Amino acid sequence: MFKKILIALAAALLILVVVVATRPADFTISRKATVGAPPAVVFPHLNDFTKWNAWSPWVKLDPEAKFTFEGPDAGVGAKYAWSGNNKIGAGTNEIVESVADEKVRVKLMFEKPFEATSEAQFDLKPVEAGTEVTWTMTGKNNFAGKAFALFMDMDKLVGADFEAGLANLNKVVASVPTPEAEPKFDARTQ
Repeated sequence: MFKKILIALAAALLILVVVVATRPADFTISRKATVGAPPAVVFPHLNDFTKWNAWSPWVKLDPEAKFTFEGPDAGVGAKYAWSGNNKIGAGTNEIVESVADEKVRVKLMFEKPFEATSEAQFDLKPVEAGTEVTWTMTGKNNFAGKAFALFMDMDKLVGADFEAGLANLNKVVASVPTPEAEPKFDARTQ
């Protein structure tokens, strides 16, 4: 009887390994939202890592987290490292492409709770109500990542964080005055 149980468990484990191994490695998670400000107001909040903590959905998960910044203040070459509890882990971000008021592409290197490299991109498109911001993350899952994704809906899990981050970004930029909102000098009223 014990031998039959071991054979059944080994067969089940083998089937699980085959299922996980044949799952696609590539993944894409994307969300978009309209932010109520023009691209020129939104862009600096994405292109400057020192501004990310104001809208990041993960910062509140560990108030004791440590953040360090390297390289230029903003744009290509700017780096941001974080180290925190098991909810946010540890890793680094680096801006690898920056097109003013249009796009910011970031290389993400996760160290904890697992090692992984992904890419995030923020695309900005002017719309009547402000800026449509699309936040997309792409990467490849290793075997452990594919196994995790078999039991957890990563699109739903991370996508909810993206939605929260975009809502936070909207709140942050809503408090920034736009050039159109500032009073203009009119010589006729003097």
